[in-house]
Amino acid sequence: MNNTYNGIINVYKERGFTSHDVVAKLRGICRMKKIGHTGTLDPEAVGVLPVCFGSGTKLCDMLTDWDKEYLAILRLGVVTDTQDMSGKILSQCGGDRLAALMPEEIRQVIEGFIGDYDQIPPMYSALKVNGKKLYELARAGKEVERAPRKVEIKEIEILSMNLPVIEMRVVCSKGTYIRTLCHDIGAKLGCGGAMETLVRSRVGIFGIEDALKLCELERLRDKNKIADVIIPPDGIFVKNKAVCVNGQGVKMVQNGNKLSMAQLERASQPETFADAEQVRVYDGTGKFYGIYAYHADERMWKPVKMFLD
Repeated sequence: MNNTYNGIINVYKERGFTSHDVVAKLRGICRMKKIGHTGTLDPEAVGVLPVCFGSGTKLCDMLTDWDKEYLAILRLGVVTDTQDMSGKILSQCGGDRLAALMPEEIRQVIEGFIGDYDQIPPMYSALKVNGKKLYELARAGKEVERAPRKVEIKEIEILSMNLPVIEMRVVCSKGTYIRTLCHDIGAKLGCGGAMETLVRSRVGIFGIEDALKLCELERLRDKNKIADVIIPPDGIFVKNKAVCVNGQGVKMVQNGNKLSMAQLERASQPETFADAEQVRVYDGTGKFYGIYAYHADERMWKPVKMFLD
């Protein structure tokens, strides 16, 4: 029997699984096909992987844009072809250079990456160049030129420094490769560096403390309790104001059309809305239709993302 779930589950991706593997296993566990993840996580990395179900898959692109938090261990003194310790060692730094590194020098270099920086994606990544995934080219012994991409490192906190190993907490924008950050820190210090371990501890509102392993989800499935852990699509937007449409407005949102103030119930109309402010739109029965943004110049609401079944 096929089930239909709509929303997001905070999944704990375990070591050895690709993000695609997690989705494939969840399709079997939940017995449904319409499932998608919100951003790849390396097979050797563990941690938070929000997975979208049913109409919740419309959130995939929005969740991919969220900031992410990682706990990473950087090993100085080594450079690998994958930029982590699973790869082939390309060079190693002599002990004298490592011994000469001062904690304050290391701290200044690491904290110097806070802000925007141009990051060159690693060859061992799922990005495509001319239709070919970079890691496929890398495994064939080929290296191609990659254009740098602007990423933002919002926070870096050094949790411990036991040279040559440094433990860091990093908050960054989408598209940031922590492996490459570790590599670039090592290059800036002149000794080389590679990522030893990686834990994704947060994606937006989803924290690792609430993430569920696949085996836990199997047990919930057996108890018919998967629905208990799914966050409905509107649960992602709890900080946005909610408005309710009247009878005339229902017909408009059912077709994904724009709304006028006259099509909102008076009780759900604050005195003012900011231009471009986004709200959750419901009908009188509590059914969620989608996210609309206010256009002050027209005094109209226009759809941003619809969640019609």
